Amino acid sequence: MRFGILLDHQYAPGDDLGRRIGETVEYVQHVRDLGYDSVFGIHHYLSSLRTPQPLPLLSRLIDHSGTMQLGTGILILPLGHPVHWAEEIATIDQMSGGRFVLGIGSGYRDDEFASFGIERRTRVSRMNEALAVMQRLWTGEPVHHEGKHFTLDGVRCSVLPVQRPHPPVWVGANGPTGIARIARQGLPWLAPSNVRRNWAVGNLADYREQRRAAGFDERDAVFPIHRDLCVADSADAAFAVAGDAVRRSYGEYVQYGMDFFESQWDAIKEKALFFGSPDDIAAKIRDFADAGFNHFVFRAQWLGLPIERSIEIVERFAREVMPRFRT
Repeated sequence: MRFGILLDHQYAPGDDLGRRIGETVEYVQHVRDLGYDSVFGIHHYLSSLRTPQPLPLLSRLIDHSGTMQLGTGILILPLGHPVHWAEEIATIDQMSGGRFVLGIGSGYRDDEFASFGIERRTRVSRMNEALAVMQRLWTGEPVHHEGKHFTLDGVRCSVLPVQRPHPPVWVGANGPTGIARIARQGLPWLAPSNVRRNWAVGNLADYREQRRAAGFDERDAVFPIHRDLCVADSADAAFAVAGDAVRRSYGEYVQYGMDFFESQWDAIKEKALFFGSPDDIAAKIRDFADAGFNHFVFRAQWLGLPIERSIEIVERFAREVMPRFRT
């Protein structure tokens, strides 16, 4: 069982980014020293919140992250060119000594695609083609490619990743069609944080069945999931600490067409969040682990929550919950 942290590097307009990034460095140092396995950054452009880009931020964190994996959770792959992504990711994999995990997704925000001059309806085909081209570039051989979205004429990647044949690729999706496609590719499906338990568990079972049917075994397979985490003396105490902040963070998604975060908040709060006592959290992890999930990536930061509270959450999890799964 592995445990990671999802950095929530989204801040209010006018916030001091220099101070916030300094806090992030200290937070990652705490996470490292507490024995977590991984740390991930998020990716958006033109956000309503001040959102530093993940690859520069993760590069800043390399020397502060020990042996943890560093990754994107997720990178919106259709918004970039595969040559750009291939060399950027190979560079950070080299800088980190082979610790990078490439989490990707197709994106959903209309303003991002419109601003890049990309038709949103092409996002899945662009993501799949970009990834295929990147994988060929990472061989180090000349790449000739004429596809629907990209054309390359015998070019060779100037920087190759440490990890061979390339860094691990996790793919986010929140619908059965996308999950089935990921299974057929034999790639790890990164389950989202804001879904109810039965949805996550049911879709993981379908994914694993389709993955096996496509000829992939489960030896060393990774089944990751994002969850929001707050450990306190009780569920009520956890919501007293972070309830307003987590709802504030999810409220930002409403402007992007995700109004269910407002209309269905009570159900999401009760069924999607890992909020509660150490025993509560351990029981939730055991439940999800019994279903097959084996790499939990927790977010313990939300809009307006002081970094000291986030540190207390990850410390208490490491002290009172993590050891139960390390034997």
